Amino acid sequence: MDVRRTALKLVLGQGAATLVVAALFLAFSGAAAARSALLGGGIGVVASLGMVVVAFGPTAGDPRRIMRGFYRGEAVKLGLTVLLFAVALRFFVIAPAPFFAAYVATFLVYWIALAR
Repeated sequence: MDVRRTALKLVLGQGAATLVVAALFLAFSGAAAARSALLGGGIGVVASLGMVVVAFGPTAGDPRRIMRGFYRGEAVKLGLTVLLFAVALRFFVIAPAPFFAAYVATFLVYWIALAR
């Protein structure tokens, strides 16, 4: 299977986890908690997507270019995460538990996928 396709499936899995966590918060805590969960999980999904796009760009064959792509991808992921956290915390009213629960859920999907 193509590595890009596998990486995109990981991002889709993170999106699915975010939706599940948001649905649980909607059912048990209400709409405000669900919105916070969507926001927190969305940060993880967008950051991972940024990493995938940059890391799996045109790196054809040369191991140094492939490694540089991954380093750039991780830098983009970190930068997007910091930027999006700052925006979310500055401009949105957030319920902390759902926000961070969904963000952590995206990490769990990431680590489970890496273990496989």
